[in-house]
Amino acid sequence: MKILVIGSGGREHVICWKLAQSPKTEKIYCAPGNAGIAEFAECVSIGAMEFDRLAAFAKEKEIDLTVVGMDDPLVGGIVDVFEAEGLRVFGPRKNAAILEGSKAFSKDLMKKYNIPTAAYENFDNAEKALEYLETARMPIVLKADGLALGKGVLICNTLEEAKAGVKEIMEDKKFGTAGNTMVIEEFMTGREVSVLSFVDGKTIKTMASAQDHKRAKDGDQGLNTGGMGNFSPTPFYTPEVDEFCQKNIFQPTVDAMAAEGRPFKGVIFFGLMLTEDGPKVLEYNARFGDPEAQVVLPRMENDMVEVVEACIDGTLDQIDLKFKEDACVCVILASDGYPLSYQKGFPITGLENFKGRDDYFVFHAGTKFDENGTIVTNGGRVLGVTALGGDLKTARANAYKAAELVNFENKYMRTDIGKAIDEYKA
Repeated sequence: MKILVIGSGGREHVICWKLAQSPKTEKIYCAPGNAGIAEFAECVSIGAMEFDRLAAFAKEKEIDLTVVGMDDPLVGGIVDVFEAEGLRVFGPRKNAAILEGSKAFSKDLMKKYNIPTAAYENFDNAEKALEYLETARMPIVLKADGLALGKGVLICNTLEEAKAGVKEIMEDKKFGTAGNTMVIEEFMTGREVSVLSFVDGKTIKTMASAQDHKRAKDGDQGLNTGGMGNFSPTPFYTPEVDEFCQKNIFQPTVDAMAAEGRPFKGVIFFGLMLTEDGPKVLEYNARFGDPEAQVVLPRMENDMVEVVEACIDGTLDQIDLKFKEDACVCVILASDGYPLSYQKGFPITGLENFKGRDDYFVFHAGTKFDENGTIVTNGGRVLGVTALGGDLKTARANAYKAAELVNFENKYMRTDIGKAIDEYKA
């Protein structure tokens, strides 16, 4: 089977790595890919948003299956383009990817179908938003409606901060057209938990839970990023929490999308807040999380090609999704200065230390080959160093040991990924 993966980050690297393990896989292409992905796939210099070129390439190479890793092409309708060309593709169509593409849509969907989430209001007018804030309780959360690379969320502690946030999102357009509409949401407190799931339009099978670290610096300080590290499973996602979510959040979301004429096939990422009033939805994503995929897929025992095909064919109910007992921790090695300004182009050393291992992995997020064929840094998030262990504490210790095996100039990482594990009392 010839497979095309679309994307260029750590998520796409772990997807290629996992697909390569399937006996059904003959060859993998990745567009555009990166230096790490090149170990498993032939990288193709076509951008993720060049739908017609990608479809033409898939037809020319007689691709049997395309897996879309990124949010932008999904929200932009790449699945519709591929399906119109008779190509087999994994991911939601444009009318279903709106679940991530518009926060206003997803909030309205949850309200309509009684799916637990924070109280909110949607605004497409800055003056109306400012009026609303005058009577709102602080702290409060402002969210750009569209895609903003995971950064379009502002937590405002005072009215002044909130007013400045409205200006930033709706008037200054810090997040571009994503801020044409804005969601103002009540601030929720509790543990944040991520649950990824496979969906075939009607059946949902959840993967192992995970917990992300979004802030740039230790102690959840600094700016929001695309994610600085992750661990799976999270001990805070108990069997009781899972039972509640399966009944009140997961299946109801799939049923709601089907009822709206937007059947969802692909991956739904549920961002949850475990509040005093029970679990509530913080956000939906319409694809694997990054770096959530880097801690969940190494634990998955199934043949990924079989699972993906079941989602496309509507036969997911026949799949028994299984995960290793081992825990997994991912520590992001970033360029110092991320997410604002940073230098790139530095040679990376020590990657050979991960060859042939089945307990330590390094997934490339922002790397490329320079003119001499050396792998160099090419982004804010550079590598996701990932390790398995018999329990979370062991996996965490292993991940930090592994992080010392690889180096580059201006390497930066948080030192407290998974520290919440230490505070947990089983």
